[in-house]
Amino acid sequence: MKIFCVTGTCGQMAALCAGFTALAWGADPALTIYNQNFAVIRQTLPLDLKAGNNTVRFSGATAHVEPDSVILRDPAGRVLVQVVEQNYRNDPVSQERLLNLYEGKTIEFSVRNPDGTDRIVTGKIIRSGYVPHYQVTNRYGMQYQGNQMAMASPSGGPGQPIIEVNGKLQFSLPGQPIFPALADDTILKPAFDWILHSAQPARFDAELSYVSGGMSWSSDYNIVAPETGDTLELMGWVTLDNQSGKQFDHARIKLMAGDVNKVQPQNQPRMMVMGGVSGGMPGAPQVEEKTFEDYHLYTLPQPTTIHDRETKQVEFLHASGIQSKRLYVYDGARFDRNYGGYQDVRQIQQYGTQSNPHVWVLREFANSDANHLGVPLPKGRVRFYRRDQDGQVEFTGENQIDHTPKDETVSVYTGNAFDITGERRQTKFQTQMQPGGFLDESFEIKLRNHKKEAATVRVVERLYRWTNWVITQESATHRQVDSKTIEYEVTLRPDEERTLTYTAHYTW
Repeated sequence: MKIFCVTGTCGQMAALCAGFTALAWGADPALTIYNQNFAVIRQTLPLDLKAGNNTVRFSGATAHVEPDSVILRDPAGRVLVQVVEQNYRNDPVSQERLLNLYEGKTIEFSVRNPDGTDRIVTGKIIRSGYVPHYQVTNRYGMQYQGNQMAMASPSGGPGQPIIEVNGKLQFSLPGQPIFPALADDTILKPAFDWILHSAQPARFDAELSYVSGGMSWSSDYNIVAPETGDTLELMGWVTLDNQSGKQFDHARIKLMAGDVNKVQPQNQPRMMVMGGVSGGMPGAPQVEEKTFEDYHLYTLPQPTTIHDRETKQVEFLHASGIQSKRLYVYDGARFDRNYGGYQDVRQIQQYGTQSNPHVWVLREFANSDANHLGVPLPKGRVRFYRRDQDGQVEFTGENQIDHTPKDETVSVYTGNAFDITGERRQTKFQTQMQPGGFLDESFEIKLRNHKKEAATVRVVERLYRWTNWVITQESATHRQVDSKTIEYEVTLRPDEERTLTYTAHYTW
């Protein structure tokens, strides 16, 4: 059993915990971890309360607890406990803190002699140099921190102690300080001091919940394709990161996926939650997924211990037989970013005419039951591999995917094709600007395939000059994607070059 109270020697513990009831661990903790570097932590605390007010100390929270998020309750609803007062102490004992508590007092210092022996000198602590409340800089700003530093060191630098030794002052410690005992107001770790009111004596297992920073999770996917063909095997990992300052033994862990809004401290960037996990190998414990409010909640199959400052990976998804398509996409317009802000591009002939030579390679597959998936996929990094003729797995590209619901399509850009190139040039530009005017613009697009097999390229063209347009001439039939985008599909034989042309007529 772990006792949650300030501990030192037995005598020190008795003195420091006088008036407080120490809390002990109950059942295993439960964590719900979010992707924006925080978690909701729940643990069971046995309480033995007398009627009236009770003073209780709990020092088992993380180092990044949000004190105003604490909820203490009887999960059975039989006992009503009122938190009359809560005091959060986050100044655990350190050399600087003890110097601060012994200001105005004389203590001993151990000084190392040149011959390696030690001697004891005494000195009076005039100023400790302790800088309190360093962690609230984000809330109150750098000016506040500067004033705090000035309290400890008028020079504005790191806190400088002032020690009186033999009637003389020095701005440094004469040696290693030796404190006679822990001061009565010290704690060994951050602690909550509660005054709890109960209408009658009660002994029960209370549930303590609070929000803590310093924890996050993410997901990664490894996708392997065979030597030939596009049938994929997918393996997913969830990565848990614990930087909370606390170890959790045999914790029951859930992961929340969705855009959960959370107010961030001042001067801190706002981050959004994205992600989720699901799946599992047949015959092995599986991650369970369920809808919760407007989000997805995933439960790891078994309790796990996660140490402080530990990164842990758990396999959460393993699927095979996934049918995919490899797409080649040529989006040939390279827009000049020098045309910033609003400009009437009807009058700028060269706008959007610079040519992008690269043909993109995309992997696309359906996240459906029929395709051996059909689970909400989290935001995360996707790595693609293919087996070569020797059976070895070679890396072929990676990218990020966003949170992808069931029955949606996953499309991932993995790089540029080496043996397929594109070239795009403007062949006509004619405009008449007065009301009732028009603009005619023509393009020629050349595609070259240097591969040993045929390839189909999806050509994307953006009608960016004006809202009203019509294609008046084209060498192939286009498909309209939206109000400003059309696509062509061009199939190239090995070592073939093909030319695609079209003319857009804009009116206003």
